[in-house]
Amino acid sequence: MSRTATISRRTAETNVELELNLDGIGQSQIATGVGFLDHMLELLARHAAFDLRVNAQGDLHVDQHHTVEDVGICLGQVLRQALGDKAGIRRYGHWTLPMEETLVTTAVDLSGRYFLVFAASFPSPKIGEFDSELVEDFWQAVAANALCNLHVVLHHGRNSHHISEAIFKSAARSLRMAVEADPRMHGIPSTKGTLS
Repeated sequence: MSRTATISRRTAETNVELELNLDGIGQSQIATGVGFLDHMLELLARHAAFDLRVNAQGDLHVDQHHTVEDVGICLGQVLRQALGDKAGIRRYGHWTLPMEETLVTTAVDLSGRYFLVFAASFPSPKIGEFDSELVEDFWQAVAANALCNLHVVLHHGRNSHHISEAIFKSAARSLRMAVEADPRMHGIPSTKGTLS
C-alpha cells in the first residue's frame, strides 16, 4: 500500500504544492523562495528517507514567515494523510544528534494529538537572511497539522546554523523511526484502538 500524499494550498499570502512519499529514498525537489528553508527541507528528506517535493510562492516582500509556516502546515497535513490509520507503525521515534558543538534530542509520538515542547534557543536572531525564530514556527505548524507530540531539546550549541540543522536532522530521524513498520505490531499501536 502506497504511503504517499499531496496537497495544494492557496491563500492570499502563499501558494504551496507539496508531495510526500514516506517510503522513499531521501530524494527532494524543493523551491520555496527561502534559501535556508530549502536547505533544511533537503536535509529533512534525506535523513527521514522521505521523497519530498515542495513548490511554494509566498509574499516574501512582506517577510518569510507566511511561506515558512504554510509549508509546515502542508507538511504536517500530508504526513497525517500518508500515514492513514497508522496500523503497524512504530508510532514513537527519538533521536539525539550531534552537529559539531551542538547536541539536539527530538522525540515524536504520532498519537493523533498535538503538543509541542520546543526547548531550544538561538544565539543570533538571524541565520543569514533567515529569522531564527521561524525554526520553531515551522515545527509548531508541522506538529499541529500532523497531530503529533513533538519535543525538541537543545542540550548545547553555539552556532545558530548548526542548531537549526541539528533540529531538522534529528526530527527527520525521529520521524523516520516513528513511521517505520514494526514487524511485531499488528493493527493500531494503541490500547484505544485508534490514533486519529
